[in-house]
Amino acid sequence: MAATTILAPSAPGPIQQARWAVSDSLTMAQRNLLVWIRVPAYIVFTVVQPVIFVLLFRYVFGGAIPVAGGSYVDYMIPGIIAQTAGFASMGTAISLAIEMRKGVIDRLRSMPMSRSAVLAGRLIADTVRMLITILILVGIAYAVGFRFHNGLDGAVGMVLLALAFGVTVCCVSAFIGLAIKDEESVQAFGMIWLFPLTFVSSAFVPVASMPGWLQTFARNQPVTVIIDTMRSFALGGPVASELWKSIAWLAGIALIFAPLAVRTYRRAS
Repeated sequence: MAATTILAPSAPGPIQQARWAVSDSLTMAQRNLLVWIRVPAYIVFTVVQPVIFVLLFRYVFGGAIPVAGGSYVDYMIPGIIAQTAGFASMGTAISLAIEMRKGVIDRLRSMPMSRSAVLAGRLIADTVRMLITILILVGIAYAVGFRFHNGLDGAVGMVLLALAFGVTVCCVSAFIGLAIKDEESVQAFGMIWLFPLTFVSSAFVPVASMPGWLQTFARNQPVTVIIDTMRSFALGGPVASELWKSIAWLAGIALIFAPLAVRTYRRAS
């Protein structure tokens, strides 16, 4: 009787592994987007709140803030869009903290799927969510008088830079959410570092209107650099030098916090 030889299945190659990782990440992204759509509170936080900010600064505070060389609505909209992209990252931190505490991430990691899919899927979903919010915000901004003065290329550049800023901040928020694991603590701590950077910047008022001792920090911190670049994209002005500064800041933050988030994710249980 002839012996039957059973061959062990060959290990998947790098290309097949990459395909599985992409497929698993897209599946996780779809899952996260469905959660966002089916929970009205998430939509209110990410869409309605920025619209309130636009109306508040346009019609309540705007008349009291002088801006040289243009209208205040043109000045503030890039700031509010950057603020919205940054604040939207809180959803990343809170969602990861909740899923970590409830054991959802442990369950996902036990399934036959790419280990990177959980974080990658979250980042993809948050990027889509931010893009939708930014586009809605641009539409609202147009309705209250904002205009792009630098053509379609400038408008696309502003939106892409805001998106890059939001994704970079998501890396920081992912690290915070995975490290703290408690959504209430994340809500309390997650915004502490972002509020000063957002409001002590050129987002809503010119840096020159601040006290002298504060101007150096406000003028050189990353949020101001990025918002000024977005403003140059939208309204016209020198872009190249400011864009390189923005890219340097975003790359530096991502290079620090993305590996920290991945390491915390691997060690968390």
